[in-house]
Amino acid sequence: MKSAWMFLIGGACGAAIVLLPRAAVHLLAAAHAIRGSQAPVGAERAHTEEKFIFTVHAPMEKAAPLFGADKERVWAPGWDPHFIHPLPATDAQGMVFTVAHDHLKSVWVNTELNLKAGRVQYVYVIPDMLVTVITLSLKSEDNQTRVEVQYDRTALNAEADAHVQHLAKEDRNAGPDWEGQINEYLEKRQGSGKNL
Repeated sequence: MKSAWMFLIGGACGAAIVLLPRAAVHLLAAAHAIRGSQAPVGAERAHTEEKFIFTVHAPMEKAAPLFGADKERVWAPGWDPHFIHPLPATDAQGMVFTVAHDHLKSVWVNTELNLKAGRVQYVYVIPDMLVTVITLSLKSEDNQTRVEVQYDRTALNAEADAHVQHLAKEDRNAGPDWEGQINEYLEKRQGSGKNL
């Protein structure tokens, strides 16, 4: 009789070991479905690709450095990166910094800073919300610089889909603001006789 009980207990334990992980997966999927925070595996998230072009009224050797995260502070109102690497803050390939967005914080990494070739790229992540890749291509045109900026954004969850679409509309129309801000800075510097 004792062996029959041991057999039944062993069988129940074995069944639990096999079935509990499957039950846990189903319970977790049901909880996410109720909350609506996770898309089913393979669900497509919002992804946008927007581009704008503008002209900087300065030769490339003067314009290009202004697109480093640290140097951008001088011409972009409200731009306030908090550097993690390098310290003290300086523009260098691989720099890492954070930027506050109201109650959220994004983590930025510079993936390319080739000022001679006119290539600058940043990737930033707002955890559990979105990933953005910003690619700048600069080209010398006479005594000016043509700047092409591309924003590629991807939502990381269903709640961020609408936000990514909203940001894409802003990205599409950002060229005149960037052009006005950087050229106004350059005019002031030139008018004051200061070097860039």
